[in-house]
Amino acid sequence: MNKTLTSFGALCRRLWKIFSTGVSLLSNLLFLTFVLILLSLFYQPEVVVPQGAALVIAPAGNIVEETASIDPFSRMINGYAGIPIPRETLLQDIIDAVDAAANDPRIAMLVLSLKDMEYSGLDQLRTIGERLAAFKKSGKKVIAAEDDYTQNQYYLASFADEIYLNPMGGVHLRGFGVFRLYVKELIDRLAVNFHVFKVGSFKSAVEPFTRSNMSDEDRQANQLWLGNLWSFFCADIARNRKIAQESINDLINGMPEHLRRAEGSTGKMALAARLVDGLKTRPEIRAHLINLVGEGEEKGTFNQIHFADYLTTITPSFTGTDKNKNRIGLLVAQGDIVYGEEDMPGQISADYLCKLIRRAREDDTVKAVVLRIDSGGGSAFASEQIRQELLLLRKEGKPLVVSMGTLAASGAYWIAAGADRILASPFTLTGSIGIFGIMPTFEHSITKIGIASDGTGTTKMAGAENPTLPLTPELEQSIQLSVEEGYGRFINIVADGRSMAPDAVREIAEGRVWDGTNALDLGLIDELGNLDDAIEIAAELADLTDYETTYIRETGLSAREFFRRIGLRSQAALPGLPFMASSATPLLRAMAGQFRFLAFARDPAGIYAHCLLPHPTF
Repeated sequence: MNKTLTSFGALCRRLWKIFSTGVSLLSNLLFLTFVLILLSLFYQPEVVVPQGAALVIAPAGNIVEETASIDPFSRMINGYAGIPIPRETLLQDIIDAVDAAANDPRIAMLVLSLKDMEYSGLDQLRTIGERLAAFKKSGKKVIAAEDDYTQNQYYLASFADEIYLNPMGGVHLRGFGVFRLYVKELIDRLAVNFHVFKVGSFKSAVEPFTRSNMSDEDRQANQLWLGNLWSFFCADIARNRKIAQESINDLINGMPEHLRRAEGSTGKMALAARLVDGLKTRPEIRAHLINLVGEGEEKGTFNQIHFADYLTTITPSFTGTDKNKNRIGLLVAQGDIVYGEEDMPGQISADYLCKLIRRAREDDTVKAVVLRIDSGGGSAFASEQIRQELLLLRKEGKPLVVSMGTLAASGAYWIAAGADRILASPFTLTGSIGIFGIMPTFEHSITKIGIASDGTGTTKMAGAENPTLPLTPELEQSIQLSVEEGYGRFINIVADGRSMAPDAVREIAEGRVWDGTNALDLGLIDELGNLDDAIEIAAELADLTDYETTYIRETGLSAREFFRRIGLRSQAALPGLPFMASSATPLLRAMAGQFRFLAFARDPAGIYAHCLLPHPTF
């Protein structure tokens, strides 16, 4: 017996030693990783731009207006756990690189490498495309070369002088569509009672919970803006490629016949349709680029510099620090609008944004503000908090100009409506003037598994928000009345801000989404234009001629900014992790995109001005 206990004790000691050694090694590894990231944050080796080089524009992941703040340890842990980690490329970084390269004698041409580019709004792609068109006016070429092109990748590639495709690849033009998941039958099977409160025939945000298909009203509204955006999209490609616009639809709708003519080769089909200039393998592309700019330091490569390295040699836009100059403040609002101070990637914290607005208001050197919005809205309460801060800014005599990105709808339009001027792109989706409330209760669900909920209270409303009890008629009526009051408030905010009659706003409201061109015709925006146009208008309104534009951000290296920087560095330092997102199935990605807002939504009254519009299939 003693021998057995002794042997068992020895085994336990060995196992403990192995475990403690492993923990120690892992801790040391994490510490060393953190030290390396810190060193890379504060130490940057000098980048030398080769003479006559090709600048490689290679966006990775989603193109965004502002990058997310994700600390490196969360990035690493989530990555190894298989939790999707977004890769992001800042839109302004691409613009800065292209603009600087146009006037840089060391840069001979641009090469678009788009294989790692994932989601990007068409407004963002068009902005980059316009910068590529300006770059070409310098007499320098733009070449796009890929194995394969998704629809949005090809749209950007179409702005190049030359487009090359691998013989085994294709150009996957499909058209635009909005397809949602409808979960009413699942909810019924789970016996969840979803109480929905809304105003507006077109407020389709709650339809996935109340229907099993798209309503006629939603289908009608979606078809209008989808058709307009698709027309703009095809027109740009047709102009860039000097082909008939109708040929694009013919290629898609008659694809089997076009493929037969091309002997089943998608590459030959793209070449025959003049979507590309040639079919080249990777070695052939390298040889072509070497012929144009010479060989790089490494044998078999062309003379090049990646745009991420090139950015370290130039001054980023909107980072001026001359305190003797008048300034236009630039604020970025990207993601779901949420109530409170804490936010997550893809969210706009009302408290945080209000703090930045106050900073702009109290800074005497800031003479005007441009608010760049890319958001489908969110909490109605949080939207009103932000709007109130913007009203105080305007009362100080500082002009406010809104620049809309890909999406500026519902709560995002709530905060934009009172601006001095609103600009959007033809590809912008805006409007969605409407609000809703949603409250699930589980009284039937728990009954199915043998659980009952009962009790007593002092009033009819006691326990009314207990999700295990039926919703009381008093609370149900109260929420609906609050939603209707909120809708009326929204209508009046738009009417006051846009100098329209409330009845005229109601005619174009009811939660309906509009594209930028229709929004202009309806008076929801003032003109079509980009961020640069908005900045120029802000300068005119503030009567400024000598000024600089500066991001309004937290002063110093805040924790938020610190983690943003080292998060970006860790993404480069841990190359295996950023690709985890691509392992998610399309179904899971669709569900995450559609229902993500509800998972993190918080509003004191449970009322939302939010456009639950999934990104169209671009």
